[in-house]
Amino acid sequence: MRPSLKDHIKTDICIIGAGYTGMSTALHLAEAGYRVVVLEASRIGFGASGRNGGQIVNSYSRDIDFIEKHYGQNVGKEMGQMAFEGGRILRRFVKDYNIQCDLKEGGVFAACNNRQFRELEEKKALWEAHGHKGLELLDADQIKAHVGSDRYAGGLLDNTGGHFHPLNLVLGEAAALESLGGTIYEGTPALEVQEGSMAVVKTESGSVTADYVLVAGNAYLNGLLPKLEAKAMPCGTQVITTEPLPESVQKKLLPKDNCVEDCNYLLDYYRLSGDGRLIYGGGVTYGAREPSKIESLIVPNMLKTFPELKGTKVDFAWTGNFLLTLMRLPQFGRIGSNVYYAQGYSGHGVTCSHLAGKVISDAIRGQAESFDVFAGLPQYSFPGGRLFRIPFTAMGAWYYNLRDQLGV
Repeated sequence: MRPSLKDHIKTDICIIGAGYTGMSTALHLAEAGYRVVVLEASRIGFGASGRNGGQIVNSYSRDIDFIEKHYGQNVGKEMGQMAFEGGRILRRFVKDYNIQCDLKEGGVFAACNNRQFRELEEKKALWEAHGHKGLELLDADQIKAHVGSDRYAGGLLDNTGGHFHPLNLVLGEAAALESLGGTIYEGTPALEVQEGSMAVVKTESGSVTADYVLVAGNAYLNGLLPKLEAKAMPCGTQVITTEPLPESVQKKLLPKDNCVEDCNYLLDYYRLSGDGRLIYGGGVTYGAREPSKIESLIVPNMLKTFPELKGTKVDFAWTGNFLLTLMRLPQFGRIGSNVYYAQGYSGHGVTCSHLAGKVISDAIRGQAESFDVFAGLPQYSFPGGRLFRIPFTAMGAWYYNLRDQLGV
């Protein structure tokens, strides 16, 4: 574990949170010659960055057509131009810094019914209209070449999707930052952010004075900025990992070693790990409650997809928090002139957080056009405040889950 901060220091950039948003921003700025200090309350990748499903999924939790409808064609066009950049940034970091994270190419969206397959046809047309290539529609027979299950009515292969070891990626990014002269303090919660011509971040045993601060704690701000936390809600997702599977079983389940997510509102997602385990995730617990038995929530879904895995041992199970916004779009903004924040990727954090790093670093360097597109999106608090946001959101999830079950 890296040391905690026990001094009063000055730097160009202070970043709160050592996840993908923090590491991407830190790397972009360090590459441009800035002095960067990162404060992490726990360990690098402790939150969603180290515990996610490890899938490169393009665009946002709300797709470009939703953005066009609600915020106008110009905003849709601007965000559409950035919707596929996060995966490219991630791959550049892996290549430039030789990060060993089992990166593999290709992701499949799997349709559980004909309605979802029609929606995938629309997604393909939408993404291609915004310049995204490498998409292939798969009918009910073709998808079996990618997923060894009878569960699906078809799918969409995104050849620019992919999967990787999520914790190893963020650890590799941290090592890359340190190779460029950046400093990371672990076990150092930020207790207060003071605005001013120079911002000051106070910790238990020290402080950082910086020209700019980025707050990138996402679902783990723990009371640091209450007004910011009121705009989003922590949610938990669950993941299990089987014992290593025989190679013949791996080939049967996922013949081309793609990652998969289905098209349900409460979706399932899965992939093979570098050592041949099936990693299977899904489900949502609103309000970040810890489920008592993760296996009981996820194993039935896994067996519905792959019944031949009945009796397979589950070696690991975990949960972690992501941050949901009311509109399911990320929230970027400034507090004063020099305190930036990015949060609320609503389940699409892997690619969007890496994009955020570039967008925020560009803004700090004086090129704020892309940042201002995101910052211009309305940021609503959940109706009813903290007391009612969980039941309201859970009711909405119940409705959409029922639609998925009925196929309407």
